[in-house]
Amino acid sequence: MAEDQCEVLTIGHSSHSMERFLELLHSAGVTAVADVRSAPYSRHVPQFNYDPVKTALRRAGVAYVHLGNELGGRPRDPSQYRNGVVDYEAIAATPTFRSGLQRLLDGAATHRVALMCAEADPLECHRCLLIARALAARGVPVRHLLSDGAKTTQAEIEDELLRRTHRTDDDLFLTRAERIAVAYREQAGRVGFSDHEAAG
Repeated sequence: MAEDQCEVLTIGHSSHSMERFLELLHSAGVTAVADVRSAPYSRHVPQFNYDPVKTALRRAGVAYVHLGNELGGRPRDPSQYRNGVVDYEAIAATPTFRSGLQRLLDGAATHRVALMCAEADPLECHRCLLIARALAARGVPVRHLLSDGAKTTQAEIEDELLRRTHRTDDDLFLTRAERIAVAYREQAGRVGFSDHEAAG
């Protein structure tokens, strides 16, 4: 199956019950979850810790793989931070990230895959600002599953990103693609993991 035929979904587990989370996955026809959290654990919603979520998904007939080492948003390499905040563009340029992306695409050839991270809002999460952006750049269709069951495309997310960063108006000096690139960078700077958080 060609890359441009493999739609990839994303979802944030947020504070959902496991029942609601599985309902969202099943309603979208998801057959596999790729967990892209760097650390697959949560103090607030322990049902989404590595072992419980893996077990619950497999019991529900949904395959599970952890890709946080390859596609996570909290790298250990200090060179992947800029001014103390994770630099998604630096991550996207690494062989490790590209390898993880290819693993994801290989899986999407045989499964309907949803990337899972924690945040409910895609624009608050690296699954959208880093991974979905990279997939879309390769011609892979991406849709985000929202908490209410609605779905939104990466193109629609980019429209919302321009609104949030006040870049919807035409710019004499920047094309739309350039405005989107700047907006991605600004949003990532606001919501990306900070090495100060790790130190604290």
